[in-house]
Amino acid sequence: MEHGDIWLSSLKTDGPQAGFKLAVKLSRMGVKLTQPSDEVRSHLRAAYEQDSAQLMAASHIIAIHFQTVAAANNWWR
Repeated sequence: MEHGDIWLSSLKTDGPQAGFKLAVKLSRMGVKLTQPSDEVRSHLRAAYEQDSAQLMAASHIIAIHFQTVAAANNWWR
């Protein structure tokens, strides 16, 4: 993926479940842009998928992104 490619057109979603899915995508895209090598990411995955602290850290990042998406959607009120 090129840095100029548009993959995020809006933070608006139809509801919380779609918002959570977007939060996960934001987290994954952050990793992909930080480490663009598929091979390196695949190699690193073997280490963190067995590390509960790293998995909890990933969940924390997703939660932060979910807060951002929820706020952008006025908390779906």
